[in-house]
Amino acid sequence: MEKVVILGTGPAGLTAAIYLARANMNPIVIEGIEPGGQLSLTTEVENFPGFIDGIMGPELINNMRKQAEKFGAVFKNGWVTDVDLSKKPYKLQVNGIGEIETESLIISTGASAKMLNIPGEKENVGKGVSTCATCDGFFFRGKKVVIVGGGDSAMEEASFLSKFASEVEIVHRRNELRASKIMQSRANENEKISWSLNKTPIEVKSEDNKVRGLVVKDNETGEEELIETDGLFIAIGHNPNTEFLKGQLDTDEVGYLQVVPGTTETNIPGVFACGDVQDKKYRQAITAAGTGCMAALDVERYIEGSAVQDWSETLGS
Repeated sequence: MEKVVILGTGPAGLTAAIYLARANMNPIVIEGIEPGGQLSLTTEVENFPGFIDGIMGPELINNMRKQAEKFGAVFKNGWVTDVDLSKKPYKLQVNGIGEIETESLIISTGASAKMLNIPGEKENVGKGVSTCATCDGFFFRGKKVVIVGGGDSAMEEASFLSKFASEVEIVHRRNELRASKIMQSRANENEKISWSLNKTPIEVKSEDNKVRGLVVKDNETGEEELIETDGLFIAIGHNPNTEFLKGQLDTDEVGYLQVVPGTTETNIPGVFACGDVQDKKYRQAITAAGTGCMAALDVERYIEGSAVQDWSETLGS
């Protein structure tokens, strides 16, 4: 039986692995379907502390993994297909590996950005297509960008991008926005923000390995037009990767895991959550890494407490 298993290899899971490996906890890390998480799809990362000239997302992930391995973390290729959290030890069914039993579990499976699923989108991620204005807005200083979405997050990202871009055009497939009135008001009052409503994105155009425009269709007339842009930001929400848990842990209405405030503890003792799987507000590499550290320390205290309890029960018998 393992002391601790970590699900996910984004900055949260890898930070947890580094801390637990250094504490001689011998963590087992299951890489999942998308090793490295969203950072593995990112090009240059300029806002992670310690890298003056920035660092490529995949390189940052690779460095963190090597650091965890250096201290004894064991990585296994596979993804969890079933989990039994009804009793200890917790049991995981892992594709390609089989069953793993563990005293504690850290869930850092992240959240996947919802995509438009249109031609030219996926292949241009990191080449002008982005799902994070905070991460990539700086690269579009003085340029025109398009943001797709109609909720509060889209309005927030549009306002943020207006600090860098010369023009921000919001594309939404309906005439009405889902965003709150106050967020709409702020966007309307921003001179850099323009609108293309009731239009559906149908294709991303690129040239010389860079995004050059977004083709949209007018939902009333059916006419197509090309909106020229240097960058395309997708802001239509995220899906937390929690379906495999099959409702065994408390989540909010969207599916994000709920933790005890100030900790990474879920509603089941010995099961912890960190990173974007429990954070729908910040969603940054550095905040994910911070909660990964928290989860590792929470696991250490939990395992030590369990050992003390088992010892006292043995003495009592």
